[in-house]
Formats: sequence, C-alpha cells, structure tokens
Amino acid sequence: MIIEQNSLLFDPAKRKRFFGSNIDLLTMDETLATVEKIIAGGIPTQHCVVNVAKLVNMRKNPELMEMVNSCALVNVDGQGIVLGARLLGTRVPERVTGIDIFMNLMRIADKAAYGVYFFGAKDHVVKQVVQKFSYQYPHMVVAGYRDGYYKPEEEKSIVESIRRSGADILVVAMGSPAKEYFMNRNLHELNVPFVMGVGGSFDIVAGVTQRAPVWAQKAGLEWFFRMMNEPRRMIARYMTSNLQFLGLLIKAKFLGKKRYDCS
Repeated sequence: MIIEQNSLLFDPAKRKRFFGSNIDLLTMDETLATVEKIIAGGIPTQHCVVNVAKLVNMRKNPELMEMVNSCALVNVDGQGIVLGARLLGTRVPERVTGIDIFMNLMRIADKAAYGVYFFGAKDHVVKQVVQKFSYQYPHMVVAGYRDGYYKPEEEKSIVESIRRSGADILVVAMGSPAKEYFMNRNLHELNVPFVMGVGGSFDIVAGVTQRAPVWAQKAGLEWFFRMMNEPRRMIARYMTSNLQFLGLLIKAKFLGKKRYDCS
C-alpha cells in the first residue's frame, strides 16, 4: 500500500511533473523552511530527492514512481534533472542535494534541540556519524541509532524502537529503492514528523568516502569526480541511465513534452 501524504505545504505552483515524477521547484532555504513547518506540524512526512539514475529506475518501476510521488516534498538532487527540466521550459531554481539538506538539518536540530535518529550504513560508520555530530552539535538530541543491516523479520522491532525514541527527524542511510520502500511502508508506524533518505551520506560524514570538492559541486561536475574515483561502477551507470535520460530529453524536445508528462 502506498501512503499518500499532504503535499500542499508550499505554493502548489512550485510543484511540477517531469517524466512522470513530481519535482518541487524550491531553493535550499525554501526547502529548509518547509521542513521546519513539517516538524512543527508533527504529522509523519516523507521527503525524497530525484536524480537521473533514480528517475530512470522509477520509469521502470511503477511502484517506486508511486512512492516518490506520494512524498510531501521532492527535491531535485541531480544536475542532469536541473538542466533537463530547464531545456524543456521548467526553471529549477537550483540543485538541492540530499546530503546538503542533511547537513543543514543537523545545524537546525542543534539550534532547536530536535531529536534525530540515525539509521543505516555499517555499524562502525553510523557510530562515527553520531560521535561527530554529537561533538559538533551538542544541543542536538541523539534519539537513537543503528546500522542498516538486518533481517526482514527484524524490521518490526526496528520500527518500534524508532517510534519509541520520540525522534523529530529520521535519516535513513540506505540505497535506493530499499530506503524508499522502508520509509513508505512504515511511515505512520514510525511516527516521526520528518523522514528522509540520505543514501551514502553517512559514509561521507564518517570519511569512508570523499565528496567532490566545492568547486566541482558548484559547477555541477560532482558526477565527473565520482566517475574518476569509481570508474568501473560509475561509467557503467552513466552509460545506461544517463543515455536513457538523454533519449527521453531528445524525444520530449522534438516530439512534444506533454506527451512525456513534463509540465
């Protein structure tokens, strides 16, 4: 069952449809202001980001598409989506990455003394993340943490542990689509106001993997940095999902974007 959520948290004119996926045309500041409204409201709400790889996967997986479109807040994470949307006449104000939302949320959590539950990655990684943020943000409350490796029969007890923690924010550091399935099917049982997936962000915070330099992030070349560091995995990815996305853009540009659900 796909859990529908309230998406009218901001100007509905800023929500657009792009190749079947909802995208919210928000800046980072607008996103963070929306998140604070969500937390203050106390109603369990799921956040999602969309990049090229996920969009291509969503078009092959209708259930994943439906789950993403059920989210109250869907930011544009990938530079390819930003440029592609602009090519088809939809101005995305800026790329708003999941890791940058995550890092800004920790600062906000410190200021407001929010409780954060950290879920995902390997055990030693999540412990390093908690240790680092506890030192950096002493007023942030660590509601709980655990690694992201578990058996299916353990999920119910994990959800109950998160629910009992009283967290205001849950960050889920698992791959896609595993994190989307976990968040959506357990959203109301988790009873956490703001739930977001952060992918490999724990590994970056813990220093296990390196994020692209700031200049590369600002230039939209973070993908190039990753490809240089993980050539086998990333070249295979870009030769599949990115080429498929390019094909979609070409068809939408010359055959009519309405036909491809871009509005």
